[in-house]
Amino acid sequence: MKTVEEYLESLRRRDVRLFIRGERVADPVDHPLVAPSIRTIAESYRLAAEPEHREVFTAHSRFIDDRVNRFTHIFEGVDDLHKKQEMQRTLGRVTGTCFQRCVGMDALNALYNVTWETDEARGTSYHERFLAFVREVQRGDLVSCGAMTDPKGDRRRPPIEQPDAYLRVVQRRDDAIVVRGAKMHQTGVVNSHEIIVMPGRALSEDEGDFAVSFAVPVDAPGVTLVYGRTPSDGRRTGPALDQGTPYGGQEAIVIFDDVLVPMERVFLLGETEMAVPLVEYFAGHHRHSYGGCKPGNGDVLIGATALAAKLAGVAKVSHVRDKLVEMVHLNETLYGCGVACATRCQSTPSGTPMVDPLLANVCKQNVTRFPYEIGRLAEDVAGGLLVTMPSADDLDEPEIGPILTSLLRGAEGSGRDRAAVLRLIESMTLGTTAVPLRTEAMHGAGSPQAQRVRIAAQADFEDKMALAARIAGIDLDATEADGEVRR
Repeated sequence: MKTVEEYLESLRRRDVRLFIRGERVADPVDHPLVAPSIRTIAESYRLAAEPEHREVFTAHSRFIDDRVNRFTHIFEGVDDLHKKQEMQRTLGRVTGTCFQRCVGMDALNALYNVTWETDEARGTSYHERFLAFVREVQRGDLVSCGAMTDPKGDRRRPPIEQPDAYLRVVQRRDDAIVVRGAKMHQTGVVNSHEIIVMPGRALSEDEGDFAVSFAVPVDAPGVTLVYGRTPSDGRRTGPALDQGTPYGGQEAIVIFDDVLVPMERVFLLGETEMAVPLVEYFAGHHRHSYGGCKPGNGDVLIGATALAAKLAGVAKVSHVRDKLVEMVHLNETLYGCGVACATRCQSTPSGTPMVDPLLANVCKQNVTRFPYEIGRLAEDVAGGLLVTMPSADDLDEPEIGPILTSLLRGAEGSGRDRAAVLRLIESMTLGTTAVPLRTEAMHGAGSPQAQRVRIAAQADFEDKMALAARIAGIDLDATEADGEVRR
């Protein structure tokens, strides 16, 4: 497994085509807008090397018969799912933001199932190709970016009617394919080694060119990355105090301009019936992931809120304590639902565990709501100074700085202590980390309606109506000609 230094050096060896604010950036590692997100991913390497975190952050791979970073692991049982969630909560507690490796991990596990099932149904050889890629990722301890979301264009029209709005195959050769299109909102891609592309929706039989999954290096010829502007852009180039946190997430658009993909790295090609299973496997695992990372982030925000109250001298005020308790209640509800969907996992045809799909969708649906209330309560306790506080430059100015820091002093600590914790709360609630907590919680792993569609499909209303009918004395099988139910 890589050390932090080896990870950073591996990023420098890439030749990525990256644009930030309209300028080509040759080496993003030290760029002020990218460095916080790289620093965040680096924690996944650092913690994996520490003995006290070994059991959670690493796993034994049967594919290379060695210890690997859990972010590259193929789940083998319910224990792996629980340790995955514990790892994510730990990283969330350390960084307070999105640590960007979950999408690739969940993509690996979704494709393990789909390539196996496609081979069983079609007699193809995708699974062995995919396992060769897994071994490469594990031996190199690589960061993979999972790429599923297409631009979509006019949402009323299918891909076949607007091909430029979806990534697709434009040429097929005996030894390779050529793909064109884009993937949006790609978490951590600037900091990754590989891009794992997957279709993102159901496809009809005549949409085979869109039913493609493959892996390419981030710096493959024809791949262009465009860094996503975030509310933190101005802060990242300013003083450390104003940044609020040394960590951050990162998103980008990935453009594929006639990218050549060797056939040995193609994991799906034209099998339109497998698009939905792939989406559902990935969505289930990734919605479970939010039951780990967001409670970890919540721990940091709850701690910052409690610290702000302590410094201001209101930590023991009853309504403040009640708000902190409510934040904990909501946060642990998120975590508990993640534990539940892992505990109720079922074995897939390939033998890997799959989380309970209904509970995974409920978990993510809660994530689209509860972090907003946790954030609202944090802003309530923090007070108006959260957004009216002077800048670090003002606090450092020789004439007015001492006056300001004196004015900011509360019951405990210094004025700068109070400023630092309020900046952290600001970064997590108002979106000055590179991936705003609330918006990312809303739309990551699918927007709320995506979960509601799956919850409706998985809720089994017929079974619930039968329960009610039995207790109410209604015979659902005995109906009159006009449809009236007989008692």
